[in-house]
Amino acid sequence: MFHMKRCSWVKESNPLYVAYHDTEWGKPLHDDQALFELLCLETYQAGLSWGTILNKRASFNQAFYDYDVAKVAQMSDDELEVLLQNPAIVRNRRKIYATRTNAKAFIKIQKEFGSFDEYLWRWGGYAPIVNKVEDYANFPASTPLSENLSKDLKKRGFKFVGPVCVYSFLQAAGLVNDHEVDCDFKSI
Repeated sequence: MFHMKRCSWVKESNPLYVAYHDTEWGKPLHDDQALFELLCLETYQAGLSWGTILNKRASFNQAFYDYDVAKVAQMSDDELEVLLQNPAIVRNRRKIYATRTNAKAFIKIQKEFGSFDEYLWRWGGYAPIVNKVEDYANFPASTPLSENLSKDLKKRGFKFVGPVCVYSFLQAAGLVNDHEVDCDFKSI
């Protein structure tokens, strides 16, 4: 039986990792709701493993109205406090409250640019940046692009969007294709 080669970071023992890598990661994404979800997931991941976030993803979707940005932006403090008691998600007060803050900032960008997609993709020149990654052990965790986008997002009111988080988001949303050169899933 033929075995597909994947990027070295994929935990092949975790079916969620495999499915995420094979079907989502690095594929150009243009749907605002999906972009909002990915941005939120990356902010929750700060300091945790991606496996933890993938394992809690369905619960995060349920907790945050499937990332309907308008509903998330209107969540009350009481609703957010209830979420802090939910063991199925990451119960970090700053990250939970940042989800609402980021939803409000996201909506402002949508109003200014017509969509978050338009705002985001202009940073990369409207086409994926394809890097030749030999091995993640020798690859940077952030780039000038992620550093500049991070600064702009922070200026616009976003929280938990440091350069490393933003670079992971750019990879996940397909603005940057960092599949390793020998990965069978590197084609866009």
